[in-house]
Amino acid sequence: MNTSELIADKETSLGTHPKRLILILLIFSIIMMFAAFTSGYIVRRDEGNWREFDLPASLLFNSIVILLSSAAMQWAYYSAKHDEVKRAQTGLLLTLVLGIVFLFGQVHSWGDLVAGHTFFGGADANPSGSFVYVLMGVHAFHLVTGLVFVALVLKRSLNYQVHSRAMLSIGNAAIYWHFLGGLWLYLYLFLLLNH
Repeated sequence: MNTSELIADKETSLGTHPKRLILILLIFSIIMMFAAFTSGYIVRRDEGNWREFDLPASLLFNSIVILLSSAAMQWAYYSAKHDEVKRAQTGLLLTLVLGIVFLFGQVHSWGDLVAGHTFFGGADANPSGSFVYVLMGVHAFHLVTGLVFVALVLKRSLNYQVHSRAMLSIGNAAIYWHFLGGLWLYLYLFLLLNH
């Protein structure tokens, strides 16, 4: 690792690296977007013409998978911090695999919704179903961006650019991944309690 990479990985005199600040701003914007979606859900539900339906049981499985992926990411971060590079690589790879399993689980859940006659659009659609698809779909989009982020950090770790003296990339990836996991748990509990 050269001197410029070491300097780029250090915090600025303001106390926060610019990349970390951008990540924090991104997270706040995502929080605001989902706050708007869930507020809109509550307001629209109270207006009537709202069809109640059972949430797919597969959403519970997906929630467990995202929790496991968050644990794998934390293990990767902890390993990198202690210069256990191979374990960090394994943790990042496991995070990627579990993230992909989560996405396939979401696709399965969408299939369960369709099988239960809950549609996103069309003549048979109801706002209740449309909201569920939007909440799940927008979260899935952000999870894909998280998977890209984790894959880039894994690539860096394979080049031995992630270790105790170069923690910015894995630290940012861990923050974002834990945020996505927490966001999913919020959405899942929100849908359970408001359904």
